[in-house]
Amino acid sequence: MTALSHEQIAAAVRSVCPEVGDQRASNGRPFLHVPAAAVADVARCLRDDPALRFDALMDLTAVDLLQFPYTPPRDDIAVVYLLFSYAHRHKITLEVFAPRQACAVPSVAAVWPAAIYFEREVFDLFGVTFTGHPQLRRILMPDDWQGHPLRKDYLYPADYHGVPHLRDGQSFSTSPPRAEGTS
Repeated sequence: MTALSHEQIAAAVRSVCPEVGDQRASNGRPFLHVPAAAVADVARCLRDDPALRFDALMDLTAVDLLQFPYTPPRDDIAVVYLLFSYAHRHKITLEVFAPRQACAVPSVAAVWPAAIYFEREVFDLFGVTFTGHPQLRRILMPDDWQGHPLRKDYLYPADYHGVPHLRDGQSFSTSPPRAEGTS
């Protein structure tokens, strides 16, 4: 089979969910903007339609749009899905906006099991709750870590369990205290 064009894939998806928007990123790359409530249905369509057959979730990540040059400015977290069809050799990118204050998107882990770990990472670092996820918990940060470090409005704590944090341009005014008998 030959790969479908972006326009053909977009038309097939809009037959299931007419609210899907066909857009282009600032670099010219096309993507589909999917309403959060419809992402699971769109995912099933993309996987199950024999003409589409997106059998691989290559990546699922997020972008904090706070301070991003959108007109008008947005205060959302954009969840981005990169999909590929090994059968047809075509690809598509989906984008779902989750409002910062009620940051929730339905899970696609039942459609693509690889999403289990991708969604845990996005939950951990951006604070997006994936409703229906089988085991949504932190994957990179300690369980007692406060907040989500890749959000643009995140305030880093001065220390973690008494260990001070250093960031760019910071330094200790004196050497950190050490336990007796260590060098």
